[in-house]
Amino acid sequence: MTTTRRSFLYQAAAAATAARLSAAVDLGRLQGQDGQELRVGLIGCGGRGSGAISQALSTKGKPRLVAVADMFVDRLEGCLDALGENAAFKGRLEVPKERRFVGPDAFQGVMQSNCDVVVIATPPHFRPMHFEAAIAAKKHVFFEKPVAVDSPGVRKVLAATAKAQELGLAVVSGLQRHHQNGYLAIMEQIHGGALGKLLFARCSWNQGSLWHAARQPQWSDMEWQLRNWLYFTWLSGDHIVEQHVHNLDVVNWALQAHPVRARGMGGRQVRTDPKFGHIFDHHSVQYQYESGAWCFSECRQIDGCLNDVSEHVYGTLGEAHMDGGRWRITGENEWQWTGKNNDPYQTEHDDFFASIRDGKPLNEGRMVAESTLTAIMGRMATYTGKEIGWEQALASDERWGPDTYEFGPLPVDPVPMPGQKRG
Repeated sequence: MTTTRRSFLYQAAAAATAARLSAAVDLGRLQGQDGQELRVGLIGCGGRGSGAISQALSTKGKPRLVAVADMFVDRLEGCLDALGENAAFKGRLEVPKERRFVGPDAFQGVMQSNCDVVVIATPPHFRPMHFEAAIAAKKHVFFEKPVAVDSPGVRKVLAATAKAQELGLAVVSGLQRHHQNGYLAIMEQIHGGALGKLLFARCSWNQGSLWHAARQPQWSDMEWQLRNWLYFTWLSGDHIVEQHVHNLDVVNWALQAHPVRARGMGGRQVRTDPKFGHIFDHHSVQYQYESGAWCFSECRQIDGCLNDVSEHVYGTLGEAHMDGGRWRITGENEWQWTGKNNDPYQTEHDDFFASIRDGKPLNEGRMVAESTLTAIMGRMATYTGKEIGWEQALASDERWGPDTYEFGPLPVDPVPMPGQKRG
């Protein structure tokens, strides 16, 4: 990969946007789901995993859940119990005790099962190894974003993505904006020249605090961190990677490229209690693209502040604004999305399963890997206080996390200090 190459996936997405908006094409895809039954395995039974498997089972063609894995038995059983209470899934849950796998190696049981499709919703640290194993087992994969927390993980995903392409396997990520009507429509406008030459962008994911699981006396260090995975860089990548990746992906999509360098600052000013691990509570990053365009990015998880989750792109002819469920362009080519909104979380699964049944497998692996690395590069810049280049970030051998996952002692890394700390 070189910094002079634009991602072919972003270019392909631009060319396909008009077709994706066509009702006739969408109906044709959905009708293609009435064919063969597909068997599904789930790895990761937390909130997102429970949501993702519900959406997978809600696609046409009546896929069946046949294997489940999680680090903890209570989450696995809780997920299955909730699914079992949904009348829509009656007869679609075929997960006997022997196909319920628990523990650090539980994912291997799913790979050895007779499933055709794997849904991966484990904490981000584990996604590269689970994705690699799924492709090696010749499974179609839906995996949540981000797909890694460090550069070695990104490289693993890129290699497995190439293998999936060779094998004709479908790979779809949790970057659901790529399956949302309003975003598809505004990208068609942007890529069609409505803004003229693109000059800069800005994006934000600024919100209040998130959930926290109080530590229980019987929990080891490892269990405590796993059950509070979003507060540890080795598990989540920090919130710039775990959450803000959505906004950064939209900017990459609009510019049809990834950034070539990043500089930024961040810190841990309010959320300082050790129960919140060691991640930052705010990041601000400036990304530069090969075209000369800049992206000004910020994310924050602090209560009592102005909230803003949005993306904005500025060009010589106008501005594109994507915020609050609205998509509009101001300037010489004024435009506003007035079409029908869809549920992108469901649509991404509809598109994924339809592509398998139609024999035209989608592959979003490189796209989500590049967006993940964009976020990782920003974190490296804020943690170190240094400018980080794309090739430098991609080649980094810095790995976050332990070598093994036994339930026992696990020291928490110190809070990163710019100017003196690892990225």
